[in-house]
Amino acid sequence: MTRLNLLLLAIVLGCSLALVTSQHQARKLYTELQKEQELANQLEIEYGQLQLELSTWATHARIEKLATRDLQLRAPAASRIQVLPGEAPAK
Repeated sequence: MTRLNLLLLAIVLGCSLALVTSQHQARKLYTELQKEQELANQLEIEYGQLQLELSTWATHARIEKLATRDLQLRAPAASRIQVLPGEAPAK
């Protein structure tokens, strides 16, 4: 009878240690998940800011101003523009 009690006690202690270990690991993983989600949110915000900055830098008016000011480019006269026929788009 005492052997059975000792065996059952060992099983209960083993199960309780396994439960504590698994709960600790779950809490650790949940904390890590929260950190990664926060990082993902920060990266999403930064990506939005970079897209806004890119659209600001690539506006037509800004590019035209830089082309005329820095590169001394100008639009050609209408008589010098030739329109070439293109191929029909594939359907």
